[in-house]
Amino acid sequence: MRIPTSILVLLAFAAQVAGAQEALRSSLSDALHYQSPSGFIRADLSGLVDLEAYFIDRRPPGLIFGNADLFNPRLSLFLDTHLGEQFYSLVQFRADRGGDPRSKPDGDVRVDEYLLRWTPWTDGRVNVQAGKFATVFGKWVQRHDSWQNPFITAPLAYENVNTITDQSAPGSPAAFLARRSVADQKAKWLPVVWGPAYTSGASVFGQVEQWDYAVEFKNAAISSRPTVWDAQNLGWDHPTVSTRLGLTPGAAWNFGVSASRGAYLLPAAEASLPVGRGLGSYAQTTLGTDVLWSHHAWQVWGEALVARLQVPRVGNADTFTYFVETKYKLTPNLFAAVRWNQQLCGTVPDGAGGTQHWDRNLSRVDTALGYRFTRHWQGKLQYSYTHENAPFQQSEQLLAAQFTVKF
Repeated sequence: MRIPTSILVLLAFAAQVAGAQEALRSSLSDALHYQSPSGFIRADLSGLVDLEAYFIDRRPPGLIFGNADLFNPRLSLFLDTHLGEQFYSLVQFRADRGGDPRSKPDGDVRVDEYLLRWTPWTDGRVNVQAGKFATVFGKWVQRHDSWQNPFITAPLAYENVNTITDQSAPGSPAAFLARRSVADQKAKWLPVVWGPAYTSGASVFGQVEQWDYAVEFKNAAISSRPTVWDAQNLGWDHPTVSTRLGLTPGAAWNFGVSASRGAYLLPAAEASLPVGRGLGSYAQTTLGTDVLWSHHAWQVWGEALVARLQVPRVGNADTFTYFVETKYKLTPNLFAAVRWNQQLCGTVPDGAGGTQHWDRNLSRVDTALGYRFTRHWQGKLQYSYTHENAPFQQSEQLLAAQFTVKF
């Protein structure tokens, strides 16, 4: 595979600007902080600037849109505000080419998150928040931003679109199964979890000794697309409830279990449903488990998800997906990472007396090399190889580079 010119240029740019981090830190630190004379109001503005380049051999994998190589700049701003000791708010602003690369090729400006949190006790045993924010399901979402994620892309469970759509019901089992023979319809189909799932609603979470918990009531399913995450676009007529319970028995380990259930079909699908059935008749139920182990230079994460989506005129479409991810610090600044992903799909009636797998089984290996030049500058390279259990391969190889400025 040839290395595209855009990636080489990006790496050269990273090397040139890395030395300027001290000037960035000193010039911005005071300007991006405010505190009232009494100290009651404290506000900090921080951000990430990401410059990404993708080289794709066929169709792009996951939630990368379009059918060609891609340069993807992104600006993320985070406004954290504290009001006394009990109230906190967060607003996340984004300017990019869509929440998923090239989903808005002409550019997009939006507010991805906004929330208000109340913490009645200083020990953090109870926190109540409302607004638009990332799901509590799973563990990867807590480290999904470009600075914390060792890779450039998300795990398979959070970005691989399946042949299930939220916009219309299939006319028959045969029509549903026929989708396996066409390329991914990313504007119509759904993953098990759509990235961080910045849906709207309220949550209660906290930590008591070794245990942490979270429960949320949201307007849309964890597989829902970004266009309905805002409550102005989709209300709470068919809400989703998600929860996670975690255990940290020692400094090296964290275990968690998650669950989520809610309707996944959108109002646009209502006219195509069988007579007497409504949107609430078809739910997505997802169970997950996650584990984290860290020791010195090693970090290992793993998640396994089982999802069932009730498909009109077909039945239960079950899938199992998991990933195991390892990161190793070669030096204090240089790290390497590898991630194995797989998704397996169950069978559904084919309408002719038999059963068939409702989607193609998929496996993918992601490898990454990253270098943290300073506390404010980071570069990453990723190579991924994908294989589908299908007569044709949609996307086999992906080469990507990312340069991140943190301020």
